[in-house]
Amino acid sequence: MTQTPQPFSVLGLPVHLLEDYSGWLLSRLHEQLGGHVVTLNAEMSIQAERNASLASAIHQADLVIPDGSGVVLYLLFQGKRVQRCPGIELAESLLWQAGQLGKSWPVFFYGGAPGVAEIAAEVWRRRVSGLTLAGSQHGYLSPAEEEQLLQTLKDLQPRLIFVGLGVPRQELWIAQHRHICPQAAWIGVGGSFDIWAGIKSRAPAWLRNNHLEWLYRLYQEPWRWRRMLALPHFVWRALVTSLA
Repeated sequence: MTQTPQPFSVLGLPVHLLEDYSGWLLSRLHEQLGGHVVTLNAEMSIQAERNASLASAIHQADLVIPDGSGVVLYLLFQGKRVQRCPGIELAESLLWQAGQLGKSWPVFFYGGAPGVAEIAAEVWRRRVSGLTLAGSQHGYLSPAEEEQLLQTLKDLQPRLIFVGLGVPRQELWIAQHRHICPQAAWIGVGGSFDIWAGIKSRAPAWLRNNHLEWLYRLYQEPWRWRRMLALPHFVWRALVTSLA
């Protein structure tokens, strides 16, 4: 059985350190084991300090990856040199692998504004020959519509479920409902559907490689500035912890 490595603590939250997150997750799925994957960044870490339910969901996740540059730098301050693993890149790697496995690994997209998940799913269907799409659904559902979605997931039993509801909603939603598809990998992908659908774009590689992707996101979404205040708070906490 594929073993999860011991987590390293980042402000009291677990982060699993692996050389190949995609490979580990694929091995687990081949063993008919599902799980909840959390893509941890600085903003989520600070939110978890104020949101006990989010912190609990992160602690209960099967795999927590260092998605954000802040988390990677925090680990570096603690003497752990690791490669950043953006959640969108992990999801894309899994989609390519799912295309090779065809009907045995159906994929479901849930979240985003009306129409966005559907466009993103169609983009990937065209991009990856052999990819099986179990379905897609936007994230603006009434309680009755959400119940129907849950029944659909239970009936279809997809193996990869990408949830783009934003933090902390997607993590809480997955933690609550992951039991209905126990052999699936459930991954919170934030705004990835918008990028795949062509509504937004990722930062240029040189910004990503220099830990400045957050700056590009702020440029695209200036209304996020209040949420970005979590970044200097996180950096300060990281420095204090490293000097303690």
